[in-house]
Amino acid sequence: MEVRYSPDQNGFKKFTTDELRKSFLIDSLFEKNKIPMIYSDVDRSITGSVVPSGKKLKLAASKKEMAAEYFAERREVGVINIGGAGTIYIDGKKYKMENRDGLYIGRGSKIIEFESASAAKPAKYYFVSYPAHKDYPTTHIKFSESTPRKLGSQETANKRTIYQYIHPGTMPTCQLVMGLTELDEGNVWNTMPAHTHQRRSEVYMYFNINPDSIVVHMMGEPSETRHIIIRNEQAVLSTSWSMHAGCGTQNYSFIWAMGGENQVFDDMDWIPMDQLK
Repeated sequence: MEVRYSPDQNGFKKFTTDELRKSFLIDSLFEKNKIPMIYSDVDRSITGSVVPSGKKLKLAASKKEMAAEYFAERREVGVINIGGAGTIYIDGKKYKMENRDGLYIGRGSKIIEFESASAAKPAKYYFVSYPAHKDYPTTHIKFSESTPRKLGSQETANKRTIYQYIHPGTMPTCQLVMGLTELDEGNVWNTMPAHTHQRRSEVYMYFNINPDSIVVHMMGEPSETRHIIIRNEQAVLSTSWSMHAGCGTQNYSFIWAMGGENQVFDDMDWIPMDQLK
């Protein structure tokens, strides 16, 4: 498990491009038969992936960083599958995971195992975890059961559908809120105007991006913005003080996950366009 420490606003201003990428970009996801994980000091989030090919993979705790006997001893976990069909086993109970299905794993789940239906077309499980203070039941969320919200317009190039999986409208959780956004063809902005939410941090994972395309992820303070170039199946960490918005060279999808003080999806501090520099 790799540990990341986030800079404050003053330290952020002095970062080079490489330093920005090392602090905020996660480019090691979705390796076959590996479980790469990034532990961030921002709200103590853990971001990772599981791609089982020909065998089950178990999600285990890193005792040095987590001081836990098992991964979900004091944590809740959100998972979305962006690959082939598979199965997640929670203490022996099976959850069939089709493409774009989600799973909320409650605190206290001891044995978490991942499997693919086909080694040739493995499942690609993406997960984000936050500390939890209470046990809530593990819940399977089929893509067809997620809550869609249509936002944006073709005129502003941000027409998109937000699919809410883990949020107060569907289930109780301690901190975690998670979902998936898909942009319509010909649309490139994932949100505009940009925003911050001081009361929680966020992780974006971008996918469905062609090899010759990119997303420019904007971050930093509105008066002094910076950016990171994102490619397919890469994630980026966002602190509570940093604005975040992305613009691609094509339409794309991304999974968003948040943890912190407030779970209300619309709890955002919008930044007027004329304040961006």
